[in-house]
Amino acid sequence: MLSRDRRPAHGGRRRIAVNRTRMMRGARLFLSGIDEPDLKRDLRRTPARVADAWSREILSGYGIDPLRILSTGSPTREQGMVVVHGIRFVSVCVHHLLPFYGSADVAYIPQRRLVGLSKIARVVDALAHRLQLQERLTRQITEAIAAALEPQGVACRMEAEHFCMTIRGTRKRSARVVTIAWRGRFERSAALRSEFLRLSGPVPGAAARRRRGASAGA
Repeated sequence: MLSRDRRPAHGGRRRIAVNRTRMMRGARLFLSGIDEPDLKRDLRRTPARVADAWSREILSGYGIDPLRILSTGSPTREQGMVVVHGIRFVSVCVHHLLPFYGSADVAYIPQRRLVGLSKIARVVDALAHRLQLQERLTRQITEAIAAALEPQGVACRMEAEHFCMTIRGTRKRSARVVTIAWRGRFERSAALRSEFLRLSGPVPGAAARRRRGASAGA
């Protein structure tokens, strides 16, 4: 169970508990709604597997403070835009508990401090490994970087495919959701926003994969 607390918008907070025992109990109750005798033997260990997968992996981001990831770095006088492109992520929609996955492009303009590029990817991963909305995830990434680094500006663009659209509801397999968040100089400058979007561009191979997917569904 996720305990209730008051968290800053960027996701930094006191530790949130994930209760494996309650997850097992919930999985058993859910499976009891499927009256299929042939599956009973196969499902015997499923509640434990489900609880382990969710508590140790899928929701592992609740045990990680994104601000701590960004707490170390190096002083700098650089003023140029830093862009980390094509960060793959997987998250879970808070509405249907179905996954959504895609890539994130993150940029910041340093003011006094630089961090290792891998730390930007780790922040995306930590915040994605929680129950999320893509819009909120995009905003939390920019706000975490803004809070930790105090840069001149931060931008994040995310593009994802949502199972709640592709395997249920409208079932639009080719649909992709794009969300963008800006902070600081990016909010004030159309030129900077355009430059970021130009540098982020499509993830290599993404267009070919979408074409193959469309052909397979034809």
